[in-house]
Amino acid sequence: MRNKNILYAAAATLGLVVIVLMTAGRSCQAEDEPQVQGVNAWITNALSDTADLKGLDRKIAQYMQQWQLKGLSLAVMRNDSLLYAKGYGWADEERQEAMEPYHLLRIASVSKLVTAAAVMRLQEEGKLSLRDSVFGPNGILAEYNDAIKDRNHYRITVEDLLRHKGGFTVRGGDPMFSTRTIMRVNHLDVPPTNAELARIVLGRRLGYLPGTSQSYSNFGFVLLSLIIEKVSGQPYADYVQEHILQPAGCMDFHIAGNYPADAHRHEVHYYVPVNEVPVPEFNNSGDSVVRCYGGNNITALSGAGAWVASAPEVARFVAAIDARGILPDVIGPESVADMVEYFDKETYSLGWNDTEPESGWTRSGTFSGTSALVKYYPDGECWVLITNTSTWKGPGLARYTSGLFRSLREQYSDRLPARNLFENSF
Repeated sequence: MRNKNILYAAAATLGLVVIVLMTAGRSCQAEDEPQVQGVNAWITNALSDTADLKGLDRKIAQYMQQWQLKGLSLAVMRNDSLLYAKGYGWADEERQEAMEPYHLLRIASVSKLVTAAAVMRLQEEGKLSLRDSVFGPNGILAEYNDAIKDRNHYRITVEDLLRHKGGFTVRGGDPMFSTRTIMRVNHLDVPPTNAELARIVLGRRLGYLPGTSQSYSNFGFVLLSLIIEKVSGQPYADYVQEHILQPAGCMDFHIAGNYPADAHRHEVHYYVPVNEVPVPEFNNSGDSVVRCYGGNNITALSGAGAWVASAPEVARFVAAIDARGILPDVIGPESVADMVEYFDKETYSLGWNDTEPESGWTRSGTFSGTSALVKYYPDGECWVLITNTSTWKGPGLARYTSGLFRSLREQYSDRLPARNLFENSF
């Protein structure tokens, strides 16, 4: 296990080294892997350094030290223009590789926003409706009906899954993070595929009647991933790349791997809290692993949490689903309005965690080795922060990052350079 007792003083050394993109990152991929395109192909820390923002850098360094973060990536966009993008600390401390804006990080449940946009696009294409039944005689996934014992599953709609109202709970453990138990109980020698997992989970009783309550459900978004595959006729990632991400100008999103050897070109190394002990490997191998590398099956999270991306490209994606009419959107204004419609604090928005009109749109994501927050404010400013280190706060870190955003906006929003770093992306 890597030495986790190294202090993060380097994060405060704010004159980060500019690294030429095509020679910077480590790569575990084949030599003929396509080169990075789009936003990630040219933005470096050199373009983001300005004298007026040194105080911002110091606050970021303090935040990293407070939460013992090895590295983080920050992007700030206003009215679809990328004003600021910078990496802080280490992408890989042991290799002495500084974080740059083009580095890729796991974005965890921010992936749900991508999946929701894909569902809305499919509705626009006439291939599904949010009102469609997921199961039952006329359900999109009717081929799973034979696995269902509780016929209340037939009440689940696509919208229920998007709003975490499908009736699924985690009282017996989150199925996406309970692979070892599921393998043992079902006498499996290898982890189940998502199709096999769906049959296992659908054999259980629901925790409540669909549509009558809500409980955050990663499994519900895995079902949405299967729905996307069914109605599009393409693998989930292929459809999303072709119809959502690439049209949005996002050329460097990828589905995450589980181990360092699976890392994509320019993907960071991930770290866990210094005192976290090894855990059993998710596949019941009997080995102990660092939780962020083999503790859970990240790849299987699919549309619930498996994407990796850079902070600037996450901002670019958000610009493509905000209906501002500046950069082209990948879904229509009615779909955007549906995604951000606000009801109350007890109702999830579509893909977003929350879209309260006065505070803006929020999407967070956290699991071992990473934490991500996207905050889109009513004035059109969007802040994206992604770390390569998890903390003992888990999902609770998002609240502190949101507080950091408030402080930084108050002091530095009017100092951000008037430019658009997206302009030279293509």
